[in-house]
Amino acid sequence: MLHSRETYQPSPSFTQPEMITIILLYLLIALLASVVGSMAGLGGGIIIKPLLDFFNDYDLPTIGVLSAATVLAMATVSLIKLRISKVAIDRKNGFIIAFGSILGGFIGKWIFNFFVLEIGLEQLIGKIQASVLAILLLIIFIYIKFQKNMVTYQMKNKLGILLAGVLLGLIAAFLGIGGGPLNMALLIFFFSMDAKQASINSIYIIFFSQLSSLILVGTTTGFGSYDLSIIWYMILGGSIGGLIGSIFVQKLTSRRIERIFNIVIVIMILINIYNVVKG
Repeated sequence: MLHSRETYQPSPSFTQPEMITIILLYLLIALLASVVGSMAGLGGGIIIKPLLDFFNDYDLPTIGVLSAATVLAMATVSLIKLRISKVAIDRKNGFIIAFGSILGGFIGKWIFNFFVLEIGLEQLIGKIQASVLAILLLIIFIYIKFQKNMVTYQMKNKLGILLAGVLLGLIAAFLGIGGGPLNMALLIFFFSMDAKQASINSIYIIFFSQLSSLILVGTTTGFGSYDLSIIWYMILGGSIGGLIGSIFVQKLTSRRIERIFNIVIVIMILINIYNVVKG
């Protein structure tokens, strides 16, 4: 048992005007993050998690659930839309990575729950998340920016693909981001995909990783102790954003998707740096 509902204190209640403002703000965040996340293969969690940390209306565990539910909604709608449009997805390797990310996701979420819910290090873990995320995003930005000058591979070893998925899932679950930019970098580096191919296949992997994250919460701590009053608004924003983003990704060139990816990464690096140094 990771924690009891009696010992965990959910986020404080809000007044009606505050709640209306939060609903509108978070609906907009979910919508815009999911449009960009679906379009650039980021998944949305990389945007939602730091922004919710920035506004600081909810505690860290609740932010993780809100982000995962929104990203899952986005990925589901995006995959349905892409399937109807018959867009090519590398399901064979994608499934192996996804399976590995599910295993890694359980481990990463367990580590997060242990330090935050059992030991009570929420503030420290929040700083660690923002710091690691900023460093990872910087590395990924440099790699994507200069990928044309770097060697890429065509990985065939199934065990290697599985282990890569486990590492992705572990990092993504602990950071609460869904794994989008990590997926993009891995797919480009290990499978020589261009930005457009990687963005599409990244969404496929994200679907399974976020589903496993929510299943873990449901089967361990349960959802009753979290303040999820705005979750359906965020799921709505994620669903609409996934639909819009999946339409854009079919129309945009790989170069434009890469440019959007890089711009978003830079913005999120700055927000994560702020989240580290604030208060």
